[in-house]
Amino acid sequence: MSADLTKLIESGNLFIGIFDTVWMTLLSSLIGYIVGLPLGVLLYATDKGGLKPLPIVNKILGFIVNIFRSMPFIILMVAMLPVAKLIVGTGIGNKAMVVMLVIASAPYISRMVESSLKEIDGGVIEAAKSMGASDFEIILKVLLPEAKPSLIIGAVISTVTVLGYCAMSSTIGGTGLGQIAIVYGHNRHNDDIIWICVLFILIIVQIIQEFGMAYAKKTDKRIRRQKK
Repeated sequence: MSADLTKLIESGNLFIGIFDTVWMTLLSSLIGYIVGLPLGVLLYATDKGGLKPLPIVNKILGFIVNIFRSMPFIILMVAMLPVAKLIVGTGIGNKAMVVMLVIASAPYISRMVESSLKEIDGGVIEAAKSMGASDFEIILKVLLPEAKPSLIIGAVISTVTVLGYCAMSSTIGGTGLGQIAIVYGHNRHNDDIIWICVLFILIIVQIIQEFGMAYAKKTDKRIRRQKK
């Protein structure tokens, strides 16, 4: 064990780094889903064969989403520095990183939501329409409940992706395990610090996946029917 790793543990900075990584990941994922969920529903609803096909609106939204999805996160962070400064008053630090993580994750999440909704059997939607349900009611009472297991799995995948982005955010001022791995590990040639950070990130990913997948299975109607 290197002297720097010992100091990190004794000072508590390693555990602060773990905490910063977790809260930034969860908060960014939550806000990203609050933005991405309605955007994904809108992409689905306005698409060809959707509840309210609007080709022009769908193409514009799809184009904007694709721009942010295709941009590498490291470049997106630099490009969005003025936006973060406008929203939270600073372009560095964890608050700014959360803004950038949301901007990066929301388009990704919206496509995940759109994909989940497209998996739903069209017969279910037609049945709801035949009973006089409005588009809003179909979205709220049919589409989202039917797609719930898939949406949860998508949320798990998105959260793990945000965790990876969070580690990268240390390159322009974010804290967490990424910063510890770079500053105390790579820059000071302490391989043990790099690998301990990797280990904790893997543990966090595993926890997210286990809880998320277990909840997705619990909400899956098909599995519940098989058990009966």
